[in-house]
Amino acid sequence: MKTEDFKIIADQVPHQPGVYQFQDEENNILYVGKAKDLRKRLASYFGNKSNQAYKTRTMVRNAHHIDFTIVETEQDALLLENTMIKKYQPRYNVDLKDGKSYTYICVKKERFPRVFFTRKMIKDGSTYFGPYTSKYRAKIVLEMIRSLFPLRTCTLFLSEKNINQNKFKVCLEYHIKNCLGPCVGFEEEEAYNERIVQVKNMLNGHFGAVKVHLKKEMKDAAERLDFENAQNLKIKLDAFNDYQAKSTVVSQTIKNADVFSIVTDEKDAFVNYLKVVNGAVINSHTLEMVKNLNTDERDLLVFGIRTLREQFNSFATEVIVPFKIDLFDPAIKVSIPQRGEKHKLLELAEKNGKYFLLQKKKEAINKNNKQTSAERILKTLQEDLNMKKVPWHIECFDNSNIQGTNPVASCVVFKNAKPANKDYRHYNIKTVVGPDDYASMEEVVYRRYKRLLEEGKDFPQLVIIDGGKGQLSSAMKSIYKLGIQKEITVIGIAKRLEEIYFPGDSIPLYINKKSESLKLIQQARNEAHRFAITFHRLKRMNEMTGTSLTNIPGIGEKTAQKLLIEFKSVKKLKEASLREIRMVVGMSAAGKIKKWFSEEEE
Repeated sequence: MKTEDFKIIADQVPHQPGVYQFQDEENNILYVGKAKDLRKRLASYFGNKSNQAYKTRTMVRNAHHIDFTIVETEQDALLLENTMIKKYQPRYNVDLKDGKSYTYICVKKERFPRVFFTRKMIKDGSTYFGPYTSKYRAKIVLEMIRSLFPLRTCTLFLSEKNINQNKFKVCLEYHIKNCLGPCVGFEEEEAYNERIVQVKNMLNGHFGAVKVHLKKEMKDAAERLDFENAQNLKIKLDAFNDYQAKSTVVSQTIKNADVFSIVTDEKDAFVNYLKVVNGAVINSHTLEMVKNLNTDERDLLVFGIRTLREQFNSFATEVIVPFKIDLFDPAIKVSIPQRGEKHKLLELAEKNGKYFLLQKKKEAINKNNKQTSAERILKTLQEDLNMKKVPWHIECFDNSNIQGTNPVASCVVFKNAKPANKDYRHYNIKTVVGPDDYASMEEVVYRRYKRLLEEGKDFPQLVIIDGGKGQLSSAMKSIYKLGIQKEITVIGIAKRLEEIYFPGDSIPLYINKKSESLKLIQQARNEAHRFAITFHRLKRMNEMTGTSLTNIPGIGEKTAQKLLIEFKSVKKLKEASLREIRMVVGMSAAGKIKKWFSEEEE
């Protein structure tokens, strides 16, 4: 994916937290990432690429498009990223492939319940809170709970019979006042359970009374000049303020469900789908439909649900929707939540659906504006050059050589006023000896349009020659020789004063320096010059270093050229890892190259 491609969609990416996916042409996920600000994060991939790692540059180059899902918080983005990486194992993700689960705080179902960390959720009736993206923050919360509400940490089986038979003794935790001794009957079960209720309130986010308590304690400590204790209390208060008890994208109570929302405009309907498996959102997708005669949202939503469940092979027995529908399947439970975690998921689906609709509208507006802009510029260019046809297809030629060495030429192609990079062509000069730009131009123009004639392809409406009257005259020799002078308008542009020359006319045309048509001609000229210079430098580099690579058994000129384009020098190629080289030329060639370099060092 190129920077120009991203610029087209940049305005449609929101400044909101979310998860983004780089995908290839077949919609395979190459990379999953999270972002506090989606637009800023994605823009960073297309900024200063010289500072990027090789893996990142390769991933961006191999990507065809970007998909993203917006969420409520940065924490939700981290959790959704984690889930997607574990499910899809994208090729370029490495950080989260450790198989670890989320961290939760468990309130164990037992007499005198314990409160502790766990990564495993066991269906034994215990209550789990989280997930936590930062174990450090969760640890502060747990320590705060234990400091406010003394609880046991032992694993003793505190049955009524065992306590009555005096099978246990108090431990150090009792003596340092972290536990009130329920193991020896010093504390009643009812009083202990009252504290557990308050612990659950805290973990559920009911922090009001606790915050008041902590602020009072902090103030009292400060008045006593006990600043160390006051600072510790402040850290605990900050943990409370930062802690988010419930996540939109991970739930302990919802197991497997499909969440659907629908938004519509005059012509289209968009059904957003969230796939929830084992309490985590593992996929998000928006289905676009043309309404035609069917405008009933219920019918459209039912159609979208059936289509998406089949597409994603879903067998979830519960669907969460915004209003009552009839799926005609008694095995599927239809939920219309008004509050709670299911409602939060529904709100997330609606938010993504509405944003998708907004994105589509912006795309349509931008597309129309760009088409109008290109058409306006090209028609202005047609008038400025007094052409019979609108120059939808433009080609520009330039030569490059230094003291006659490695003479090359380039032909760049613009279609609808935009560079058509796939149609660019490089040329090695074959028939000219020495630094003769005129003869080189004549050769290249002849080769280009002789081939188009032979292949029966369309000619451009406008051909631009980088140079003044001399280069233009040389190009016209080939045009006349091929007999295509009536099919193409040919001009030359002189660099010094930006004069436009026509064949057989010694008086140049001066186009207004601020004119969009002149800027388009200059853009084509500059692009042809850049392309020619790049090829010329590559040839010189190949002469200097290419031979050392082609000496490697099994490495030809094309492979050597590909390696030099990617790694810039043999030195950097030597420093590259086997994996980096493999991604450019394949495993077999990469193995030969690393073996050759290792034998050289010996």
